[in-house]
Amino acid sequence: MACLEESAPIVQFKVRLLGLSPMIWRRVLVPESVSLRELHGILQVSMGWQGIHLYYFDIYAVHYGAFEFDAESPDLPFSAFQFRERERFAYLYDMGDYWEHEVRIEKFLERDPKKTYPVGTGGSGACPPEDCGGPPEYLEGQDEAMGWDAWSDMDWIVGFLAGFLEGQSTGSLGEDDREDLEDALERMAQRRPFLQTTFYRRPVNKAFRAGRHLQLMHQQLR
Repeated sequence: MACLEESAPIVQFKVRLLGLSPMIWRRVLVPESVSLRELHGILQVSMGWQGIHLYYFDIYAVHYGAFEFDAESPDLPFSAFQFRERERFAYLYDMGDYWEHEVRIEKFLERDPKKTYPVGTGGSGACPPEDCGGPPEYLEGQDEAMGWDAWSDMDWIVGFLAGFLEGQSTGSLGEDDREDLEDALERMAQRRPFLQTTFYRRPVNKAFRAGRHLQLMHQQLR
């Protein structure tokens, strides 16, 4: 089995999250011998999800994934589908927020003995936060994080810091001012995940090398 896996072709996938603009996407190299269950873990790590929701693949109108959906077993090897270049299938994660991913086979490659697989080779856009409500709510959260209320909170905090630097003690703040500061800081913390837009490849590949995808392939909390 080990020799068979070592000789298996490498599949170059491009995965994009639908319903969002600018586009959030990843490119990853994966052995064709992996199961759909392992591919689930790989996609979780690639995108930045935490594996806390159910999932299924929609391939040729058949569902493979979580048994709660009466789906077929995801232990089927990916090679069994005999995909061709440029074919596509869907990967659905979290049926509440309904994150739909389009997975496209870009090309088949020979294995590079100097590389360990899977490996991420490209991408753009930070992963949305879990449980944020899905694409429409995520886009609304981004707008709010850069909107008037966010700038008002920032202006209030900047004013407070200016007063502090000028020698005003925080102990001189009234109870109402303290509550306003705490509320503003809490709102700023809630907006932070919606302000993250940059994708970093290095943490993804570090997680792959640590076997994080092998942990997430079995994790289904709800």
